[in-house]
Amino acid sequence: MDILLIAGLWLDGSAWDDVASALRSQGHRPVPLTLPGQGDGSVSATLDDQVAAVLDAVDAVPGKAVVVGHSAACSLAWIAADARPGKVSAVVLIGGFPVADGRTYADFFDLTDGVMPFPGWTPFEGPDSADLDEEARAAFAAAAIPVPAGVATGVVRLTDERRFQVPVVVVCPEFTPAQAKEWIDAGDVPELAKARHVDYADIDSGHWPMHTRPGELARLIAATTTA
Repeated sequence: MDILLIAGLWLDGSAWDDVASALRSQGHRPVPLTLPGQGDGSVSATLDDQVAAVLDAVDAVPGKAVVVGHSAACSLAWIAADARPGKVSAVVLIGGFPVADGRTYADFFDLTDGVMPFPGWTPFEGPDSADLDEEARAAFAAAAIPVPAGVATGVVRLTDERRFQVPVVVVCPEFTPAQAKEWIDAGDVPELAKARHVDYADIDSGHWPMHTRPGELARLIAATTTA
């Protein structure tokens, strides 16, 4: 099965190296994506540029693909389901949820000189980063790629209600499946409240399980190909 892997803010495709290796060993074809503005040196990239790159990757798959989104990129994975509902066999959302149509993609932190730099670890103290030691934190911060303003402040557009038919798996790292269900049932995640098939998978990690639990994360992703 072709599996597209989309990392969250400040990360390029190399974030998936260990997960991709584990998926290949299981006979899958992982495709880690390095998005415009997050690894190609461009600071003028927009959210539309990133959406186009994701859809190009979906279109390049001969059949259907599982599309995996991490953190903010959960919205990109969901946009793929909206734009290509017939090409996406499942969406896997890791540590995040898709925003609704008309909402800003990821303007979570201050912009500086046209980009949103990694803000340091203070906003992520607690469950988000509890499984990262000092060496891992330093390496992450050193490699973090500032997110172009045109990406962070881009507006999400969703147009095809067939996306609600695409199966979804919510992988829960720093929160529990029970918490995720509670948020969805309360209306905090309107897109998933309308989805017809939502399953949950727990993983004992912080917000970046591709770094700290890559083998287990690969197993959870692979399980969606046989569901």
